[in-house]
Amino acid sequence: MSRNNVTETMAFNSESVKQDRIKEILDEVTLALEERGYQAVSQISGYLISNDPAYISSHKNARVMIQQVERYEIIEELVRFYLSQTENK
Repeated sequence: MSRNNVTETMAFNSESVKQDRIKEILDEVTLALEERGYQAVSQISGYLISNDPAYISSHKNARVMIQQVERYEIIEELVRFYLSQTENK
């Protein structure tokens, strides 16, 4: 987009924005859990399997953050990431 034409329409990929937000949330939740001495993989897995938010510490608002995204969206993103890593090997 040229800087002079502010009426030009910009397109963005909403799927990419959603994926970036999920990654950001998982990073922040992981950091908060680790700061409290929890094993983040175990805690996040427990939450995703059970839908029990008690698996996620409220430290640094981690519990609220992870509930901003549907569990199935997090799972989809984790599978997508895993498969993309195995394709590159």
